[in-house]
Amino acid sequence: MTAPDLLIRARTDADMARITEIYNHHVLHGASSWELTPPDEAEMLTRAQTLKDAGYPYLVAEIDGRVVGYAYAGAYRPRPAYRNTVEHSIYIDDGVRRGGIGKRLLEELIEICTELGFRQMIAIVGDAENRQSIAFHEKMGFTHVGHVKNIGYKFGRWMDQIILQRPLGPGADTPPSRD
Repeated sequence: MTAPDLLIRARTDADMARITEIYNHHVLHGASSWELTPPDEAEMLTRAQTLKDAGYPYLVAEIDGRVVGYAYAGAYRPRPAYRNTVEHSIYIDDGVRRGGIGKRLLEELIEICTELGFRQMIAIVGDAENRQSIAFHEKMGFTHVGHVKNIGYKFGRWMDQIILQRPLGPGADTPPSRD
């Protein structure tokens, strides 16, 4: 299972069982999600539908017909002045991590968000100890812009949050087209 065998496509409702499985593993065993209780498939479908209804992209990575990861963009903040900025999330099945899947998903997500006219993308790394995710985002053109300390408590310890940012298209060099 290598990245060249990968199919990146839009999420469908039929993908939600597998997406829920991947996400819930991260909820229970990782610090990338700060949820404490895994959501069920119905809740995950509601979240995905909300993003779709708002016009945000939601992608899956598939190898041999099996979803092995997913990525989506959504509103960074709810206030209207933030409408040109998105926050992204990526989750990869533990069995295929470090195989280029996250890179391919994020490249596609960046391209789509740029085409949609968004100007900034935010990455929130939910644990300052996750140096792999921080390095990955830096390789993908993100810059470290914030470090918020001791705001999450999971697995018996306080965790920091790292904020990274990447311009899309012309970034802040010109006024946005999304008004």
